[in-house]
Amino acid sequence: MEFVRIMNMPACKMVSSGVGFFGDEKFNRFEAFLHVQPKSFFPQDFLTGRDGGMEWLYFFREGMDTMGMDVVDFPGGIYAVVCGIDGESNSEEMAAVEEFLINHNFEHDHSRPQGGAVIGGDKKITAALGYEQMDYYIPIKIKEVL
Repeated sequence: MEFVRIMNMPACKMVSSGVGFFGDEKFNRFEAFLHVQPKSFFPQDFLTGRDGGMEWLYFFREGMDTMGMDVVDFPGGIYAVVCGIDGESNSEEMAAVEEFLINHNFEHDHSRPQGGAVIGGDKKITAALGYEQMDYYIPIKIKEVL
């Protein structure tokens, strides 16, 4: 059984925290924004690495109150997604992605940043597991066939 799934994320608009780090005012403001968003079936926030920091993004809907944060274009694209434990080494998960890419005619797409999203989002789930789960999103593309 494979542990990597493929997700094709559409190009869309996202509310952006701006580039920074946890503990920064902009990230605190974004977290407050995130907590007032309606719950959904799947996480709609996405944390990426960018310009020496991190950027936290949330799917934008017309008419939503962005609480003064910028709305940016998100390019979308194909991602290999694998689940791991938040805050711990993800080397096993990344090795599974590498093997998947080799076996399925995909390669890394370095034009887009990697990202992640904590899933579950419920204190009871976290308590039962003893940790939070993190989905890691690795941008990929189909290999060119020569």
